[in-house]
Amino acid sequence: MIRVGALLCVLAGPVTAQAPDTFSLPAGCDAFVTIQSRSCSVEHHFTCAGDAEGVKRRVSLSEDGLTYAGSTDTEAQWLDSFHPFTGHSERLESSPADPASLTELLETGRDSYDFTTLSDQVGPTRYVGADTLTGEVVTIDDVTLRRTAYQITAYAADGTELWSSAGNEYVSDDWRMFIGGTGRVTVPGDAYDKNDSPVEFIFPGEPGFLSANPKHDCGVMLSQLIAPIQGEIS
Repeated sequence: MIRVGALLCVLAGPVTAQAPDTFSLPAGCDAFVTIQSRSCSVEHHFTCAGDAEGVKRRVSLSEDGLTYAGSTDTEAQWLDSFHPFTGHSERLESSPADPASLTELLETGRDSYDFTTLSDQVGPTRYVGADTLTGEVVTIDDVTLRRTAYQITAYAADGTELWSSAGNEYVSDDWRMFIGGTGRVTVPGDAYDKNDSPVEFIFPGEPGFLSANPKHDCGVMLSQLIAPIQGEIS
């Protein structure tokens, strides 16, 4: 399992990028796609030579810089993450009660999960939820994706509900990973809608690949453009 310390070492290269308009990866890492999304976000997906087979990493940037960094395994199971806005890191505990499984989702149409993350800053957080294939296959910027429906709830160590979210995302069979979509997040006393849907897929050698500048919905005040809530998995 990839530890947060390793994740932060990987980030050492990108956050000292030499070109202001290009996100630089550290040595030994190669990006395979850049995604320009709604809500003024651009994300880069990459692999690194020192990681276990099947591990993929993602970083997301807004107009203000890095907003998220994390990794997943070949089952699209979340492994660890770093949230610059809140300054906290999380890592997956060993032996989840119900591990996330992309294979189960693709073969049966539904996958449930129940796992806990550990954080030195915010303590343990339990996540319970499920992903379901809707049966819809969509093409966005010439990339074919399956649409999913999801629901997830996060709990504090004492069982108190921290937040919940439900909506629709996308999954890529070829990349074996989830891609953001639309959803509604509910926190105690409040709720807001978010839209992380992809608009453009940019590949190596194409203009805009590894761009550090998001393009869509920027400069517009939207209700979903708020600092990540404590324990949120992106």
